[in-house]
Amino acid sequence: MNAPTVLVVEDNPANMKLAAMLLEHAGYRVLSATTAAEGIALARERMPQLVLMDIQLPGMDGLDATRVLKADPATRGIQVVALTAFAMKGEETRILEAGCDGYITKPIDYKCFLAEVTRRLGVAGGTPP
Repeated sequence: MNAPTVLVVEDNPANMKLAAMLLEHAGYRVLSATTAAEGIALARERMPQLVLMDIQLPGMDGLDATRVLKADPATRGIQVVALTAFAMKGEETRILEAGCDGYITKPIDYKCFLAEVTRRLGVAGGTPP
């Protein structure tokens, strides 16, 4: 069985490195993009099973990028989980209303991060590939 592919859209190099390292170590295939436009293009081209979307990106933000993905019949079914440092009251509603399927707060807690990715991908047995 092929490992699920996760697209990480993150403009902070340290956050990207950490997310990619955790995902690869857990056995996932990782694609990376540093802008919303690059993320949308990669999602359309490679059809990952999950997109981890930073909210604060240069140019188009992650919520607008999620709206684009969810409006496109080709990418509508891809789960999008927001990566955000904004965990204030009301943010969850705003994130979910934009079309995100869930969110992970930063700084990343590696156990919670991997548990959420595993849960979103519905990996059999609850463990990564």
